[in-house]
Amino acid sequence: MNARTTRTLAAALSLTAALAISGCSGKAEPKMTVSGAFMPQPVNDKMAGGFMVIKNGSETADKLTGVTSSLSDDLQIHETKDQKMQQVQSMDVPANGELRLERGGNHIMFMGLKSTPRVGEKVTVELRFENAAPVKVELDVKDRTYNPQAPADTSGNAH
Repeated sequence: MNARTTRTLAAALSLTAALAISGCSGKAEPKMTVSGAFMPQPVNDKMAGGFMVIKNGSETADKLTGVTSSLSDDLQIHETKDQKMQQVQSMDVPANGELRLERGGNHIMFMGLKSTPRVGEKVTVELRFENAAPVKVELDVKDRTYNPQAPADTSGNAH
């Protein structure tokens, strides 16, 4: 190697190292996990609800911004306020916190189903976030009256 090649190589390595270090100093991308995902068996092919708990295991808050599924081309994020549901563009997933999508509260709404899933089947959805990577989730299709009890908080941190 000649001196010019050595200097060029050294400069390239220095730049690569600087970029790697600067990438590590920023906030980490939110890490989302999902538990308790289910869908009550729909009564017809017009609509269905999706429920789950989305946990953010990072120091960075995020937002659920969309949901996709092969079951429907029209999935909506709904919030419930004063016993009225309305579509929203996003929902907050707090840093080191969770977003609960549950019966009688916030949820995912499937409109115009392409088929009617039955108890025991699974429906795959992909959750999309403002910052975190998309998360694929399988919703267990449960009996229409299924309503899980809220899991006990064993972490010692009440929400």
